[in-house]
Amino acid sequence: MKSLKTLAFGLFVVLFLSFSQTEAEAHSPDLHSGSTGQAVTELQTKLKKLGYFHVAPTGYYGSITETAVSQFQRDFGVPATGYTGTLTRNKLEQVDMMAHVVHGEARGEVHKGKVAVAAVILNRINSGHFPNSTYDVIFQRNAFTAVNDGQYWLTPDASAYQAVRDAYQGWDPSAGATYYYNPAGVTNNWIFSRTVITKIGKHYFAK
Repeated sequence: MKSLKTLAFGLFVVLFLSFSQTEAEAHSPDLHSGSTGQAVTELQTKLKKLGYFHVAPTGYYGSITETAVSQFQRDFGVPATGYTGTLTRNKLEQVDMMAHVVHGEARGEVHKGKVAVAAVILNRINSGHFPNSTYDVIFQRNAFTAVNDGQYWLTPDASAYQAVRDAYQGWDPSAGATYYYNPAGVTNNWIFSRTVITKIGKHYFAK
């Protein structure tokens, strides 16, 4: 019965996110110099957590925000336009999803361990043995405990976002791992069949 409830919850989450993401992409405006409002405040808050925006959010898109957006774009492989077009919004959404996983799965770990969790997501996207998008990797059935138990929905702190940033910039403390687990919380012994590469904090990283 518990497994059926977990499966139903997971299905609801995937359907809800798919709908919400599509709606958000359809209605999100391009933000640029001179823009104001809540959307700008949310952008600045996210950029601040990532380490690009160094003052308090103002809700006004001025030169400081434009510079922060350009820095984000360069680091994450998006054309450095200084405004948030579709490519930038999509990349910010991917970063946000990864930060939720990192916070939900590794918020008690050292920074290196958080970066390693983010790197595993990127390694899966690039491996050819998993889905090839951030969304599909994260919401693949039973892929991440934080999605199954709801911890994904906790609000990520700055360290989670900065771990994602470090992973995107090429730091991979997992040494190429596509799996990780905490032995104390394992519910399926299959994971022990994977080859362990390294251990960071409470997590074993494996292929």
